[in-house]
This record gives sequence, C-alpha cells and structure tokens, in this order.
Amino acid sequence: MDSKKLSRIFIPKAGFYLWVILFLVVIITILNPFVAIPGYVLFVFLVIYNYKSTHIRNREIAKYIETLTFNIDCATKDTLLNFPMPLVLAELDGTAVWYNSSFKCMFDDDNFLHKTISGIVEDIKPEMTEGDCISISKDAAINNHYYTILGSLVKIDNDNTEHSIIVMLYFIDNTDLINERQKFEDNKNTVGLIVIDNYDDLMQSMEDTQRPQMMAEIEKSISAWLAHTGGVLKKFERDKFLCIFAFKYLKELEEKKFEILETVKEIHFGNKIPVTLSIGMGINAPTILENMQNANASIDIALGRGGDHVVIKDGDNFRFFGGRTRELEKRTRVKARVIAYALRGLIDQAPSVLIMGHENADIDCLGAALGIYRIVKSRDKRVNIVLNHSNANIDAVLNKLGKEPEYSNVFVGRNEAFDIITKKTLLIVLDTHRPSFTETPELLKMTDQIVIIDHHRRGADYIQDVVLSYHETYASSTCELVTELMQYLEEKIRLTSIETEALYAGIVVDTKNFIFKTGVRTFEAASYLRRQGVDTVSVKQLFQNDLKTYIIISNIVKDAEVVYDNIAISICPSNIKNAQLIAAQAADQLLSLSGLVAAFVLSSHENETVISGRSLGEINVQMILEKLGGGGHMTVAGAQLENVPVEEAKGRLKSAIYEYIDSLNKE
Repeated sequence: MDSKKLSRIFIPKAGFYLWVILFLVVIITILNPFVAIPGYVLFVFLVIYNYKSTHIRNREIAKYIETLTFNIDCATKDTLLNFPMPLVLAELDGTAVWYNSSFKCMFDDDNFLHKTISGIVEDIKPEMTEGDCISISKDAAINNHYYTILGSLVKIDNDNTEHSIIVMLYFIDNTDLINERQKFEDNKNTVGLIVIDNYDDLMQSMEDTQRPQMMAEIEKSISAWLAHTGGVLKKFERDKFLCIFAFKYLKELEEKKFEILETVKEIHFGNKIPVTLSIGMGINAPTILENMQNANASIDIALGRGGDHVVIKDGDNFRFFGGRTRELEKRTRVKARVIAYALRGLIDQAPSVLIMGHENADIDCLGAALGIYRIVKSRDKRVNIVLNHSNANIDAVLNKLGKEPEYSNVFVGRNEAFDIITKKTLLIVLDTHRPSFTETPELLKMTDQIVIIDHHRRGADYIQDVVLSYHETYASSTCELVTELMQYLEEKIRLTSIETEALYAGIVVDTKNFIFKTGVRTFEAASYLRRQGVDTVSVKQLFQNDLKTYIIISNIVKDAEVVYDNIAISICPSNIKNAQLIAAQAADQLLSLSGLVAAFVLSSHENETVISGRSLGEINVQMILEKLGGGGHMTVAGAQLENVPVEEAKGRLKSAIYEYIDSLNKE
C-alpha cells in the first residue's frame, strides 16, 4: 500500500468517528439494550452537532472565497486600468472592445487607432485555440514610436462562434532600443578606396605644366564630394585615396548614384582621355581591418570591370554603380612582359599543365587554349586541354585538329583530368574568371597553382587564391592577350597553321571583324599572327553559313520585338541545330539595322535558356544580363537560365531592361 494512502487512515475525520461510535453502540445494544440508550442519545447529539458545525464552516469558507474573489477582481481591474504597458482587447474583426489609458495615449485620433488594431488583428489566425500565444513578427511604428506586439486569445463564453473569442494585445515600447540600434548602425565605419583609372596614360596625354593642376582639381573634387560626411580622406599614393566616414552617409551617396564619377569626367586641362575613378567600399564588417579588406576586394572588382565603377561589398554581397564608360586601351606593355616572364617561370617549375576554358567553349576560348598549349610545349612540359564536349562554335576547328596526329591525345574529359591533376599541377583558366562557368569547376579545388587569363569584366563571383592573374578588360579577346604573351617569351615560338587560324578567329569573332573593342594592340596582335602565316581566307571559311542557316537568321531578325524604340528582342526556334550559335549571329545581324542600339536573342538548349546580348555601346548589355546571372562586356554579353522556359526568360529579360533604363533615367 502506498505510504500516502496509509497515512490518510490516521487523519482525524468526524464522520469516521461517528461511524465508530455507532458501531460500538450497536454492539452494546446486543449485549444490554438498556445500557445502550444513553449511547444512542449521545450519538444523535454528536450527529446534530457535527452537521451544524460543518454547515457553519462551509458558509464561512464560501464567504471567504467570495471576499477573496472580489479582492482579486478589484486588483485585476485596478491592474488593467493602471497597467503601465499599452493594452487593448479586440475582436477578431479588429473592433476595439476595451483599451487602457496608456494605449489611448499612443494615438492622436480614434480613427487611426481603429485602423491600427484592424491591421494587427489581420495577422492573427482565427483557427487558433484558447491560450495560444501570439507574437507579431514585424515591429509596429506608431507616431515615431516602435512597439513589439504580444498577445493571446481569450474565450469569453461557451459559444463557438467567431465573436466568442477576443484578442488581448500587449504593446512593448522598444523605441529607445531601436533608436540606439539605429544610432549604432549609422555611426559604423565605412572604408573606401578611390583609384584614378589609367593614371599614367592620363598624365602622358597632357602637358607637364598642366599635370599639377589636374591632380589638384581631382583631389579638390573628391574632397568636396565627401566634405559633408565629416570623414577622413587621405592620399596614400599618387593615384590612390583612402576614405573613412560614417555609414549613414552612404545611403545618400547611393541615392545620388555616386555623382563623383560624372564630376571628374568634366575636368579638362588639356587631357586627351577623360578622368575616371574606381571606388571600392567595405561595410558592415566587425572591424575596420575587415572593412579595409572588403574595400580592397571591391576595388579589384571595380578595376576588373574596366574602371569607372563603384563596388560595395557587404559581407558576401556586392552592389555595383557606374560602368557607363568604355574601357580604355592601355598603351604600356610592361604588364604583358612581366606576366609572360612570370608565366614562363610557373610553367618551368610545374610537373604538368592543364588548360581549361569556360563551359560551352567558343572560338576565343579554344584559340587561346591552343596558343597556351604551344607556349607550354615550347618549354617541353606535358600539357592537356580540358574539354568535355564540342559544340557548333568550335566544331570546324576541332575537325581540323582531328586530322593532325599531334593533337590526338591533347584533349581530355572530366574523368581523365581528375587522373592527371595533382596539387602541383599548373591549371591555366582561360576566357573566364568565374568558378561556376569553368569547364570542370572541381579541378579548381584540386591544385594550388592556378593562373587566370581573361578579358571579361569581373563579377562578384570570381576565382580566388590564384598565383597569377592577367585580367585586362580593355582587350578585345583572350586570344589577343595570349598572342601578346607569346611575343615576350624568349623563345621564338612557331605556331602551326591551325593554331594561328584559331587565335586569329578568336580575335575576329570577338571584335565582330575588328569593329567592336578594337584598339592599336588588337591590330598589332593580328599583325603578329599574320607574320606567323595565318590564312585569313581559311578563317573566313570557318564561319560561313549555308543558305538554310541564313534564312533562319533572317526569320529571327524579322520576328524581333522592339522595346524603347531601339532595343530588339527575338527568339530563336527551338527545333533547329546549333541554336546558340545562330542566336548570337542573329543578335549581331540585328545591330546592323538602323535605329537599333542593342539586341537580345534567346535560344533553348536542353533544360536552359541562353540569352545572347549585343550592343553598340550606348546600352550596357553586361549590366542588364548580370541581373539574370550572366556577364560579359558592355557590347557583348550572355546569360544562361536553367530550368526556365523561353517565354518566361523573355519576361525576365524585359524586366531587367526596364530596370536598367529606369536607373539611367534617374541619373
């Protein structure tokens, strides 16, 4: 038996004793009835007494409970009436049933009060049961005060209708906390680096006597631009500035689209090229040092996008501003010579070399790969080119390579590359700087020796921890960069005919027959290839279309939709072969039409939609397609949208174009 149950036997109870007495009196009656008479009298007396005592005690307890309940009700009412926190009772439709004086003081008029309650109650699910705790996730801002709202449901009767439940809401004033938090956010440090683009070329383009005035005017403009921030501006190199100011001023600078970019372009002291700036900023890092590191990363991206950019790094996210100026060709070739020397050293010390371009390689990518292949072979090193599959862009060149015994074992697929690569293998990435765009991204993690040679504007996602980077956005193509490197190697490299054709074709295709992004160095690279014996007629034949393809391109041009009166959008039929190549050619063809400054052609490939963008320079197609996850240059760009139908992709493209045009109109 449980010890608690056993102990209850010994608890004195009047009823128990009365039963014991009755039992004893009955026994006495059996033994001697006359003697039991006084016992019955005593038993009746005790029963009556116990009844009266119990009744009186129960009445006193009831009275005590009533008094206690009244006192609690009074205390409850007094608490609700004088509760220091705003409190309101409302029905599920938002009608206020009762509120205390603290809640009344929150508002200037009753109408605004009712609207606020209705808005809050709409966030509460009517199917909640009694006792459920409700926490409104969003902070309510009322008359410059900020509140966190907590609440519970209360059932007021046994009726199951909607009106039987009311909502009790508590308003916790967080105004001081929010204000202090905002003050803390506003006063966080923003670290920025400002670089004068092409400083050397700018100074060389003007008279010696004008150079000090030019620099003084640039410094004056930058100082005036940041004067209202009360921050620090320090020049630490001839063309570099460091600035630190409070975070609250950054929003104002963003709203004005960093007007300093346009201000410095108006500075003229006999300079033949415009003044442009690149600005990189780091924000929201725990320390100034980390903000400085983010600013360095931002300035690298700004310069990698051709300058005239502002890049802001907030954690892992980047924001871009500017980029309306075309890249200026660098006159000095010092960097090309230094890169060539460094690349030769890396090749000599590597046990083997792998060359990898971007997925769905084009002729610029393949031509550059063949150029690097010849450089490595001249150093007597094992070299392979990673290529998982061919496509219409490079089929003609690969067919020619297939007839040459030398190239029989040069190209390797993904699995073969995994078997070849080691931590010491030199991996040369061409025509891309984004990990996800490479032919086999896994290879990037399998070696410590990575070299990048690219001419695309740098995006937020780029390959890090490289040993050598030759990233020049002014160049027309990667083939141009590789051709320049060849000229600075000590050995007299002799290219094969197919290699010269591929390199020359890469330049021709990316410049659209020496029309776009063509500078002096572009022609010099082409001249070097001509001296190597390139057959220009053979290159022309690589890209000849048959009559059927020409008709398809003409139909794409005919069906184009024009937006903003000067931007064409068309769709390539999905049931044709080499749709991506035809789409790119159709986009080029659209630009030949009068009045059009940009063109986009969409094509479907397996489970993705590919967009080819072309521009004459007035519209930055790179910035438009970056909104869709793509990239490229101001005049040539592309994007790939996985698992997105063509029509949906067209809608997204239109939205990106509208957003871009609106941003231009606001400037």
